[in-house]
Amino acid sequence: MSQELAIAFVLIFFVLPVAHVIVSPRGGRWSPPPDGGCPFGPRTGWLIIVLIAGPIGWLMYMRGRRAKSFN
Repeated sequence: MSQELAIAFVLIFFVLPVAHVIVSPRGGRWSPPPDGGCPFGPRTGWLIIVLIAGPIGWLMYMRGRRAKSFN
């Protein structure tokens, strides 16, 4: 694998999904809900999922956003 291909792979499958979760206006709040038991907000949770699961986590995020818009 060439160096350019490796950089493109990292950018497309790691950096761009993380950046999308960070800047998306529909990602949720950074702070936790007042009555929640978790110390993290929804956006922080999605960010952790995308960091751990990579592109699959980002697909889960996209599916969760789509399902949320129909409620």
